[in-house]
Amino acid sequence: MAKILPLPVASLPPSWDQSQILPRQTVYTVWMKSLVFNGNGCTVYGADGSVAFRVDNYGCRGGREVFFMDLYGKTLIKIQRKSFGIFKRWEACRFLDAGDGSGEETRPWFRVQKSGKNGAAVTIHGSGRAYTIDGCARKSEYEITGTDGAVAAAIGRKQTASGVVLGEDVLTLTVGSGTDHLLALGLVVVCGLMNRCL
Repeated sequence: MAKILPLPVASLPPSWDQSQILPRQTVYTVWMKSLVFNGNGCTVYGADGSVAFRVDNYGCRGGREVFFMDLYGKTLIKIQRKSFGIFKRWEACRFLDAGDGSGEETRPWFRVQKSGKNGAAVTIHGSGRAYTIDGCARKSEYEITGTDGAVAAAIGRKQTASGVVLGEDVLTLTVGSGTDHLLALGLVVVCGLMNRCL
């Protein structure tokens, strides 16, 4: 009889700032499905095809609170839906290492509120910077633009190398150089929540 042995525990990568602003354009594949059986969420794959980030919502679809995690399950962003009648907004807190060995602390990071029919306004806490999500009412194609009108990130349906367009739940996220990739990924999760995909 064959034995099943556990795999050795993978060591965590060296400490690096997940929110770093990358000097070059980065492409992610976003699959709007959870890796957990009967779970709601999404999985983000890096350029090398390996799982980079994940969102698992164990509650009902469109829950009030979701957690954006890295591959190892470390929470990076907590996103909460705040609603007052028709005024729905989503607020995100960033999880940071406290630095003194006491664990993690959360800091308010950004807020998203619907504006108009197909858009949403993004406000970064404390900095006054703002972004706009154009076309977020469509589930599979939209852009995130800065105040200067430059496209910071774009999302569209995934195409294979031979040009075959994959299903509506497989997306390509292109994050421009100089854009915080964790912010762009967090905004994709918020759009998924807005469209009740998660």
